[in-house]
Amino acid sequence: MALGANLDDPQGAIELAVALLREATEVLAVSSLYKTKPVGGPEQPDYFNAVCIIQSEVSATDFLHMLQGIEKSMGRIRVERWGPRIIDLDLITFGDIQSSDPHLTLPHPRAHERRFVLEPWLEIEPTAHLVGRGLIEQILEELPPSQ
Repeated sequence: MALGANLDDPQGAIELAVALLREATEVLAVSSLYKTKPVGGPEQPDYFNAVCIIQSEVSATDFLHMLQGIEKSMGRIRVERWGPRIIDLDLITFGDIQSSDPHLTLPHPRAHERRFVLEPWLEIEPTAHLVGRGLIEQILEELPPSQ
């Protein structure tokens, strides 16, 4: 799963989100923080991003609801698509599940285009693969440098 924030104290927000995740589920690994430029949306501050590897016994839908609950508890308000945010928690993959449900698309439909997801993921799981896309390392090699 991926974490991002760019309002108030983004580094602190990511640290708090990871702490809340640790209370709710088993966090196996957490990447370093990556500072990145916003992709899409209005003009806004740079983001801090990270990726966690989680082990969970709940369903993908229940896990997504847990992530949304953490976002809400931290003050996330969904106003503008790709707008600035206190915290953003994205479910990137969930095992090898593929889903095109409008409420839960897996793997995340734009993960393969986003260095701010792929680079931290590769850092903590060098042999990672994105379902339907291949090895993260190879996907990164094919991305333009600015992505």
